[in-house]
Amino acid sequence: MAPSLASRLLFHAQPLPPLLLSKNVAPELTPEIYDFIALSLRAYVSPWWSKITRYDKDFLPQISTVLSTVIRALDNRVLALDLPPLVFHDIPTIITQHYRDYRNAAAKTSTAYATGGAASLPTLFAHLQPHMAISPEGVIDREYYRQIVDIILKACLPPENYEPDAERIIIREVLVKVLLDDIIPLIIQPWFIQKTILDLLGPQDEPTFISQPVVSPASSTGHAFSFHTIIVIVLSALQSFSGMCLALIHGYKQAITTIKLVQQSPPPSPKPRFAPVPAPTTSPTPSNEQLPPSKLVFATSSTPSTTSSVSSNPGLSTFSTPMSTPLNTTQPLPPISSTASSSSIQPPQVQHQDYAHAPLLLLAELISAQDRFAATTTLTTMNMLAASMTPFLDKLLPHMLHAFLSPAFILGVVRTAKRTLFPNGYPGPQPPDPTPEEQAELRARLVAWRGKGGLALLTPLLLGPDPSLTLGNALDPLGDAQCNLRLVVFLLDRILVGLFPELGGGS
Repeated sequence: MAPSLASRLLFHAQPLPPLLLSKNVAPELTPEIYDFIALSLRAYVSPWWSKITRYDKDFLPQISTVLSTVIRALDNRVLALDLPPLVFHDIPTIITQHYRDYRNAAAKTSTAYATGGAASLPTLFAHLQPHMAISPEGVIDREYYRQIVDIILKACLPPENYEPDAERIIIREVLVKVLLDDIIPLIIQPWFIQKTILDLLGPQDEPTFISQPVVSPASSTGHAFSFHTIIVIVLSALQSFSGMCLALIHGYKQAITTIKLVQQSPPPSPKPRFAPVPAPTTSPTPSNEQLPPSKLVFATSSTPSTTSSVSSNPGLSTFSTPMSTPLNTTQPLPPISSTASSSSIQPPQVQHQDYAHAPLLLLAELISAQDRFAATTTLTTMNMLAASMTPFLDKLLPHMLHAFLSPAFILGVVRTAKRTLFPNGYPGPQPPDPTPEEQAELRARLVAWRGKGGLALLTPLLLGPDPSLTLGNALDPLGDAQCNLRLVVFLLDRILVGLFPELGGGS
């Protein structure tokens, strides 16, 4: 078998070395990642490096070695990342705030709040969600992401690989170029978001009940009460009943298996967001010495960070500070009595994360549930049920998340990214955007979605008498590319701070 491109270009036709230390990965993932690295270096480094020298065959392998070190460090960080709070709390909170600020900005257009109606919707939205990486005109500051990549490389690379400026700058510019010129401009497009939602929802089932052709009374009179017709009706009823019973048995077995797996899963161990605070030494801290505010918040907070934009309506904002009351560090703690019995020491109680709360708030904001009594009642009931089952849901939702992020899903994401960025082995021309007719068709397919299974029974209650109008209003906050850019930047910041606490001031 002929050696692959990665083997020829990066390892001089030698076998590919192991890349990822994780055991729960697909075997094909390592060759795919190496192939992605080889395609990137051949596209963005070889064209100008071959003009400098044609005989140096060790430069690309050296860069690939540095990239492999970064990927291994990133793999360790991903394994150490506490995903459930990020997915079920922080990300829904940021999206909820995006919807609220977008609708607030849309309500101010063509009014005196919009400088006499002259300010556009993206301009008003930029005032509600400012970000130092984005100018008021919606242009990304490349230097912002250069600094971020530099900090990431410093955290991942050993000193001997980080100190050479040439290798570090080449890797940094390649990563920034792919992120800012290829990935972000694509994923902020409304049609791309709508297509991604359609892919996640899957194909829509055909209607269960199909209208039968009208049969004339004359042709059906002679066979209305025949024995054959009665047999067909009885057998059809038995078939439907047996199919329903089999579906119930299968659903019951699957539910029992899932509940057993969830209940047997160990409770989540608390993971510090930053490096743990060092234990105090024997010498007491002076009473007039206080911790810095940033260190104090991160050292004492146990709730996920929800830092994002500033809402124009504080009463509706879902963001809150990690601590509602300041911690008095100057007051000495009361002494512990030596005569206290061991039975009086209570074990620490488990703090539930309430993972279902933020997604339900996001759902209420998506469908504007406050405008319809039935939707408000339904979501209130769902909140009450979720609150009563909080310990179980705090185990079920992480179990479903890890089942969704399977090795096959990760492998599919890498292959899709490789085919999208390098369709013919090289960076292809920018694919044309769908025509307005095709974009309207994508939106129409989403607006016509009604769910399937048990979700179809809740659709009339949640979406109201006009589901198409409700779904159309839910898609509007994702219909402007400049507003979507700010949402993507905030989400990217939150993910990067979770992976690299150094970016947020942690040690």
